[in-house]
Parts: sequence; C-alpha cells; structure tokens
Amino acid sequence: SPGPKPEQFKLNFTITNLRFTTDLETPNSAKFRSTERIMKYYIDSLLQKSSIGPYYTGCKVVRFRSGRDRDHTGVDAVCSYKTNTSLDKFDREKVYHELSTMTEGATKLGHYSLDKNSLYVNG
Repeated sequence: SPGPKPEQFKLNFTITNLRFTTDLETPNSAKFRSTERIMKYYIDSLLQKSSIGPYYTGCKVVRFRSGRDRDHTGVDAVCSYKTNTSLDKFDREKVYHELSTMTEGATKLGHYSLDKNSLYVNG
C-alpha cells in the first residue's frame, strides 16, 4: 500500500514593517535568501504547533511582493503536508483560525507586524 500522499496549500500574508526593495524580488539575492530563512523559521514554528503539525512537512517562500506602500511586503509561501487516514481532510478554516490566534489576531509574527486583514490559507 502506498505511503502518505503529499499535499500542498498556500499561505499569504503582508508584513507592515518590512520595507519592500527590488532585491526581494530576486530569488538568488542575499536579501531574498536571508529574509526567506527568517520567514521559514516563523512559519515552521507556527505550523508545527497547529493541528496540521503532525503532518506538516515544510514551506517554501515562493515570492515577496510589494505591498500597499513601500513599508509593506507581501509573502507568498507554498506549504506541504502528508495525508493519511488520521488526517481526514485539510481544514483551511481551522488552520487559518489557529494561525490567527497564534499571531495575536494576525498582527504579530516574531518581531514583524502583520496587516491583520492579509492572512490567507488556501487549501
């Protein structure tokens, strides 16, 4: 019988105290790589504590984008998890609410401030 099947979901949010610069658009730039490592650390920490935690296998930041003003930076990540009989179905609303709670109403991610209306979990 085949093992757990890998599945993905998208995670998006906007940081309001990270100035967007053009080098964040370039995946091979030092700024992209260092910011990606920081975001991965924070995202991993949250998702490992959520209901998806036992099935969570990691996230990859795929893009940083310009926000509404130059101090805002959007973050787009693709996250993976393994499905099996213990996990009936990925519940994006449940994961969203858990992440919202863990980020103080979608306003704090470590030392970063979030736009409280920017958190999206798309299963």
